Amino acid sequence: MRAASLLFPGQGAQVPGMGRDVADASSEAMDMWKKAEAISGLPLREIYWEGDEAAMSDTRALQPALTVVNLTLWQALSRSVRPLACAGHSLGEYSALAVARVLDVETCLKLVSLRGRLMAESDPDGLGAMAAIVKLPLEKVQEIVEKAKAESGEVLLVANYNTPGQYVISGTKDAVALASSMAKEVKGRALPLAVSGAFHSPLMQKAADELASHMKKVVWARPICPVYSNVTAGPLEDGESIREAMLVQMTSPVRWIEIMQSEAAHGLHDFIEVGPKAILSKMVARCLEGVETAGPVTTAVVSKLEEATA
Repeated sequence: MRAASLLFPGQGAQVPGMGRDVADASSEAMDMWKKAEAISGLPLREIYWEGDEAAMSDTRALQPALTVVNLTLWQALSRSVRPLACAGHSLGEYSALAVARVLDVETCLKLVSLRGRLMAESDPDGLGAMAAIVKLPLEKVQEIVEKAKAESGEVLLVANYNTPGQYVISGTKDAVALASSMAKEVKGRALPLAVSGAFHSPLMQKAADELASHMKKVVWARPICPVYSNVTAGPLEDGESIREAMLVQMTSPVRWIEIMQSEAAHGLHDFIEVGPKAILSKMVARCLEGVETAGPVTTAVVSKLEEATA
């Protein structure tokens, strides 16, 4: 049995028809789709197997649906792979927690369904925005963020540290637009993200507070393997520490570069991305460039049934 570190993607990984092949082959997987539909109150299979791109990008539906795809792919893969560690990017961290058995599947689906609804409703006036800044080093991005924040007088921060050369900024629309313009002036690129608010920023505080009130009632079990946290960027190995990190996850940056480097520092070098398309696996080499590892860095992607059962 292969032993590897598992990576679970978040929003942006959705594709039409995702998870259908697994559900058609497994009644257990199909039942998880039905459970997520009952919990969310949304026709998830209709949206993702027959719907259009706009419907698929609605975070209310996307959060439970993507979690189901990640978890049902893992169900198929778990017959041949043992997790040495788990990590998930933003929403994907909930999949990591379910696979590490910190959360049971039903609780996980309840939390991501609530999270999706709260995040969708957090900015009814459309005041927040996000953009990916590429082709610039972190120091330059931080300089731009501080300058744009000072000039606009509004909320702005680096929300996702994805790879060296790819950072996501989050804040008010005006501040994000100003920073994007500044990035272009120094030969960077700013790519607006199709999101419904300024995720991983203080503008999510009201939604985060409501989600936290539900999280505090949940049982957080000891993980069967270390879970590398978006908030701390290191391994967490007890339920209480994981709960404390997840209480602030929605308003905290995703420290993905540090997560990958921390995994390498703990001897991990074989990574499998479990999700509907390759995103995180493409980032591994960039994050670990120049980093000493315990062995050759290898990556794989499991995005469909045939890859999970190969």
